[in-house]
Amino acid sequence: MVLMPTTESIVERDPLGHWQEAVSRALVPSHVTGRDGRPPGGRITAASLGAVRLCAVEGDAQRLTRTSAHIAHARGASEAFLVIGVLTSGTATLMQDGRHASVDEGDLMFYDTSRPYAVDHPGRFACSLVLLPRGALLLPDEQVRRVTGSAVTASRGVAAVLAPFLASLVSSAPACPPAVAAHLAAAVVDLATTLVADRTAHALPGPDTGRERLVRCIREHIDHHLPDPALSPQSVARAHHISVRYLHRLFEEEGVTVRRLIQRRRLEESARELARGGTTAPTVASVARRWGFVSPAHFSRAFRGLYGHSPREWRGLRTAHAGDAGRGARPAPGISVG
Repeated sequence: MVLMPTTESIVERDPLGHWQEAVSRALVPSHVTGRDGRPPGGRITAASLGAVRLCAVEGDAQRLTRTSAHIAHARGASEAFLVIGVLTSGTATLMQDGRHASVDEGDLMFYDTSRPYAVDHPGRFACSLVLLPRGALLLPDEQVRRVTGSAVTASRGVAAVLAPFLASLVSSAPACPPAVAAHLAAAVVDLATTLVADRTAHALPGPDTGRERLVRCIREHIDHHLPDPALSPQSVARAHHISVRYLHRLFEEEGVTVRRLIQRRRLEESARELARGGTTAPTVASVARRWGFVSPAHFSRAFRGLYGHSPREWRGLRTAHAGDAGRGARPAPGISVG
């Protein structure tokens, strides 16, 4: 666990660049801007429990933005997280997927780092963030998408349990024995999954335009037909009685083409299945076929392109991550112990 230096201590050395680098290293690459022309400052504490990353952030008024350009240059699954944050001080506005959520002190907020978002803090703030790898949450992409860009008051239900737990986890996790740390990592994933399932069981406020409904239906159609090798932009357009050109126009604002979305979703589902492992784990070739890949060689190339590892290497690494959780908390990658 390490405390990142504050920008106030190095004002003469390009504080904006330093703070943006610190934020990008601890979270994911992002753009940070201050208020009224002032360079933003702050402090970040980061650690991890296996594949689960933990961050405590406090800072001046600022806006954090992750753009389509950041995502286009992302390092595959290493930058794909569902972030659940607890605002412990101050206020914020969260924007993602066409939603604008006002976040007050004590509230939980949700956003996905694989799609553009912005978090605006109008004044000094403090928050605790848990970054959950998308592959660790065995939930459909469409279900997770229904909670992103939203906030919930942590006054009852699962949120009332999760909020104080997350707020204290960053500071307490490194002191936990390995056996306790393993249970904590599993508990975070289980609670987050339960909370997302609970939230999606109820209607969320947000845009309900004809375009949003159509995009939602198209995403559901794609998820339902992933195992079909014939799934393509052409088949999706035919199923929804629209032209391929209009289909591409619909997804311009989504930051991904339909063809890339289909491949990414197939790879995500394949990665989740490979990560389960076990003595009766299916072969890589059978996983590829199950999720619509005709050529095992193409599957392996595409998988390595997204995740940086072959499917077999990925399976081994996921087993290693489980072992890391059993050995306790460790510093997040790229941040050394001070």
